[in-house]
Amino acid sequence: MKASQFFISTLKEAPVDAEIASHKLMIRAGMIKKLGAGIYNYMPMGLRVIKKVEAIVRQEMNRAGAIELSMPLVQPAELWQETSRFEKMGPELLRIKDRHDRDFVIQPTSEEVITDIARQELKSYKQLPKNFYQIQTKFRDERRPRFGLMRGREFVMKDAYSFDKSVDDAKASYQNMAKAYRRIFDRFGLQYRAVSADSGAIGGDLSEEFQVIAATGEDAIVYCAQSDYAANMEKAQSLAPQGPRLPASKPIERVHTPQKQSCEEVAAFLNLEVKQSVKTLVWILEPEAPAPEASAKGNAPVPSAQMLLILLRGDHELNEIKLAKVPGMEGALRMASSQEIEEAFSCAPGYLGPVNVDFDKKGIRLLVDREVAVMSDWICGANEVDHHLTGVNWQRDLPAPDEAQIFDLRCVLAGDPSPDGKGELSIERGIEVGHIFYLGTKYSKAMNATFLDENGKPQAMEMGCYGIGITRLPAAAIEQNHDERGIIWPDAIAPFVLVICPIGADRSPAVKDHAQKLYEEALALGWDVILDDRGERPGVMFADWELIGVPHRLVIGDRGLKEGMLEYQHRRDTSATQVPVGEVFTHLAKVLAP
Repeated sequence: MKASQFFISTLKEAPVDAEIASHKLMIRAGMIKKLGAGIYNYMPMGLRVIKKVEAIVRQEMNRAGAIELSMPLVQPAELWQETSRFEKMGPELLRIKDRHDRDFVIQPTSEEVITDIARQELKSYKQLPKNFYQIQTKFRDERRPRFGLMRGREFVMKDAYSFDKSVDDAKASYQNMAKAYRRIFDRFGLQYRAVSADSGAIGGDLSEEFQVIAATGEDAIVYCAQSDYAANMEKAQSLAPQGPRLPASKPIERVHTPQKQSCEEVAAFLNLEVKQSVKTLVWILEPEAPAPEASAKGNAPVPSAQMLLILLRGDHELNEIKLAKVPGMEGALRMASSQEIEEAFSCAPGYLGPVNVDFDKKGIRLLVDREVAVMSDWICGANEVDHHLTGVNWQRDLPAPDEAQIFDLRCVLAGDPSPDGKGELSIERGIEVGHIFYLGTKYSKAMNATFLDENGKPQAMEMGCYGIGITRLPAAAIEQNHDERGIIWPDAIAPFVLVICPIGADRSPAVKDHAQKLYEEALALGWDVILDDRGERPGVMFADWELIGVPHRLVIGDRGLKEGMLEYQHRRDTSATQVPVGEVFTHLAKVLAP
């Protein structure tokens, strides 16, 4: 490719709404252009990156035995109603109507459609296993689209779905995909971690995320350097505290803490460690509404909301995913409003505590984190503004929690013991670019996707699903690979791997001819090369390619040619390397080797 025949449109400044490096640099490098909130045009330079990502994914999916198809962007609502996701998925699911007032959705994912294909086409155990995949546009109506391609509304995703005859076979398909994903991310040339994850709205009970390591990542990744343990923050388990609860050593006292509400403020005021305090959180569980058919018959009372009082150590944070997995949490969870708290406790938030609360009378459910359950002589709110209690102890000052009240509810901290007992936990930031799930029969049972087994009996298919954010991955790669000059692409997904920059070609026929010769030879070798024949000044030319992030640059100048030398520089290098003209391809072959 010659630059004069391509489309290069770089900017000196990023738009004011671009907040993170990838968003700024993709726009400045002319890779994307904003069309609307969370919706972007993929410009030629950016599309080349996306197509390279797709090619690697497609090659490894095919190698793993998956079969490519394509499912519609617009899908009938009836399929989503079979699994109840049409109602449950929330406002991120874009619902539309056609001219006949029939309901449709714009696909955010395709479990329902692929399951519909499977129930029509896969009739016998002899047809299993099967794994279908597509690389297709998706749409999720994000409440706050931001960060460019990192959290857009329209995006391209590779989604795959496996169908098996047994749990063991399904888990084997899952492991096959796990290996394929590792090959894919290895080929991208990015630093990543595969971590245990929560399945979220997709469902299932076995799940891994693939996270590109980046300081700007939205996700916290928990891992143990001394073992193979790795999980995202939502999934990471804290090790149960060791030893019995110590006996009380201090009397309970009510102390004046004027305008001190947070655990940190109170601990500092009392000259104590914050880990000696207990924070009291109030949440509301809104139970699931009765099924429409039950409501129509009038025999399904509408359940009332339940208030939850949650106790955490002062330096810990609530893990909402863990809370949602506590038995009895069927429904929607939300934080209580200030009004609800004051009505229940006759006290403003910030001064709440569990002492002298009649939980049964008020209909409040108490949930205690495991760390709090073994604490002694702790601090909590006195249920009175500007007052706290010190020296609080279980059994003496309030009933000790039982097994039905004690759970792992907190987010882990760096330095916590690893759950596998092999070291300490560390935390780093990551960007989720892939996710794999074992679904079981969640969708096949809901949609009656069955096959006839060896005995001629119908069985629900065991399913798995596997996604990669095709358009999110370039943004993640940039977050991990950039500097003050611009992007630094890994070779595998760079828009061009090599750029040839002739200096003063309009004034030197020797430079122009030699650049053309090197360009043609590079093409003949199958290298992904671009020749910058625009006639720009060296400073402009170099700045463009450093911004765009092409990893390898070859500079040809009149003086260098006369001396028999060319300049090679990798995008990460601080200075150029002089290479003899006759050795340039030997040198390039070494640095371009995969």
